[in-house]
Amino acid sequence: MSEESNIKLQTIGVERIMELIPHRYPMLLIDLLTEINPGESAVGIKCVTMNEPFFQGHFPGKPVMPGVLIVEAMAQAAATLVMLSMEDEAEEKLAYFMSIDGAKFRKTVVPGDRLELHITKERHRGPVWRFKGEGRVAGQLVAEATFTAMIADKQD
Repeated sequence: MSEESNIKLQTIGVERIMELIPHRYPMLLIDLLTEINPGESAVGIKCVTMNEPFFQGHFPGKPVMPGVLIVEAMAQAAATLVMLSMEDEAEEKLAYFMSIDGAKFRKTVVPGDRLELHITKERHRGPVWRFKGEGRVAGQLVAEATFTAMIADKQD
């Protein structure tokens, strides 16, 4: 392992995240990226609040964050990690979801939760990256999935 791959960045905030990936409200689902090991792993943070637009219909009187949005948040954390790892090349690239495998939802995520999205690269070949993601609240596993993304040039 090279010396550079051992370098860990502390935290990047939402402003830097928005420079790296195109998502915006209401589809931007991560607030911070922490414990960054470029090209390898990171932890995304989503502070879940009652103000999320999806809670209006999921479910009235019993707000639960949709599992597909938890997986989307994992993918956004992974895309941010990839773009951060690509440095200057990232400006002309986008990450596209290719597949989701083995998604499991173990506990509900509700307003007031601090959802931690633990992302680890499993494989990187050419433009294709494969990640293992785990969602945790207060240290407890709430969701997991393996997913693949392809990095491609931005279309005009």
